[in-house]
Amino acid sequence: MKDIYTDVFAFRGGYGDFGYEQGRGLQSSRLLNYHKNRRPRSVRHYKSEKSVVKHLLDEFFPPLWEELLGLAEGLKWSVDDVVHEYSGWQQEWDKSGCSILTGDSFFTRNYDYHPKTYEGRFLIYAPTKGTPTIGPGQRILGRTDGMNAYGLCIGYNFVNRVHPGDGFICCTLTRIILETCRTTEEAVDMLKRLPHRHSFNYVVTDCNGVTKTIEGSPRGVRIHEALVCTNHFLHLENENRRHLSDSHERLGHLMDAQKRMNGEEAFRFLNDTTGPIFSKRYSQWSGTIHTCSYQPRDKIVRFGLGGDTSGVSFDFGEFMNGKRIRVKKVLGHVDTQEPIPYIDDFPLE
Repeated sequence: MKDIYTDVFAFRGGYGDFGYEQGRGLQSSRLLNYHKNRRPRSVRHYKSEKSVVKHLLDEFFPPLWEELLGLAEGLKWSVDDVVHEYSGWQQEWDKSGCSILTGDSFFTRNYDYHPKTYEGRFLIYAPTKGTPTIGPGQRILGRTDGMNAYGLCIGYNFVNRVHPGDGFICCTLTRIILETCRTTEEAVDMLKRLPHRHSFNYVVTDCNGVTKTIEGSPRGVRIHEALVCTNHFLHLENENRRHLSDSHERLGHLMDAQKRMNGEEAFRFLNDTTGPIFSKRYSQWSGTIHTCSYQPRDKIVRFGLGGDTSGVSFDFGEFMNGKRIRVKKVLGHVDTQEPIPYIDDFPLE
C-alpha cells in the first residue's frame, strides 16, 4: 500500500497569470524533474509545431495560448518546449481503463491508469474573463475530467491509440470543452469540430440531465445516448482493440447499477475495492487512481484518491461566489509500489 496525495490549487485571475503561477509552483517539484527527464523521449516520439498549435487554439480556445505563454515564463522554458510538452498536440498515449456512471444529476467516474502518469493536481479556476472550472489536472494544462460553472461535466475513457492522427489528446480536448461549452449539445458540436489525436469515448452531461457519449477518433466521430461507458466503441467498432472482455464486463455491471443508484451510491459503487469496477491493475496501466463525482445542479464535487474512501467534497458554487477553498491537499492510498512522479524520484528514461 502506498500513500498518495493531490495538491489543491485554487486560482482567480487571467490565463497568463494562471499559467505563470503553475509554472512557478512546478519549479521545485519532482514532477518537473520527471518531465525534464522524459523530454528526450518525447522529442523522439512526436512533433508539435508552434505555429500550428497557435492557429488551432486561436480557432477553438485562444486563452489557452495565453496560459501556455505564462507557463513558459513561470518555468523559464522556451515557448517551443512548453508547446511541445504541454499543449497536447500530437502526444503519444498508452492503454488505460476508466469507467463512467451517470444518472439523475450526477456524473461519477473512476480514473484508471498507471501511477507514473499521475500528476497529483486538482485545479479550481475562475478566470477574469471566462468560465470557471473544477477538476483534476493532467499534462498541466489538461483535465482528466471536470465540471464548469454551467454544470457541464465531461470525462473520457481510452479506446485505442493505434493509427493516431494530427490532433489534440484527450485531456486537452476535455479542457477546451469545459472552457467553451454550456450544454451537452454545444459539447457534442465542439467535439465534432476538434481534431482528435487518438480514439477515446467522451461522456458529457449537463444541468438539464442530457447525457451523450461521443466516440471520437482521428477518422470520425459518432454520438449515442448512454448513461454508462467503459473502454470500447459501440459504433466505430473498427477502432476497437482486440481484447475487450474486461470492458464489456464492466459495462454490464454499470448498466445494471445505474438503474438503482444516486450520486452518493454511485461514488461508493465505483470506489469499493471489493466491487466489480474498482481496479488494482496499476502495473498494467489500468489501476484506479481517483474517483470523482460531480453534481451539476448543486455544483458539488466529491474527489477521492485510491479505494474505500469517502473522498473530500468541494462546494464549487461557493467558490464562484467568492468563498475561499480551504482544502490544500487530498490524501489517499493505492495498493501498489509503482513509482509516482510527484512523490518519488525517477531514473532517466
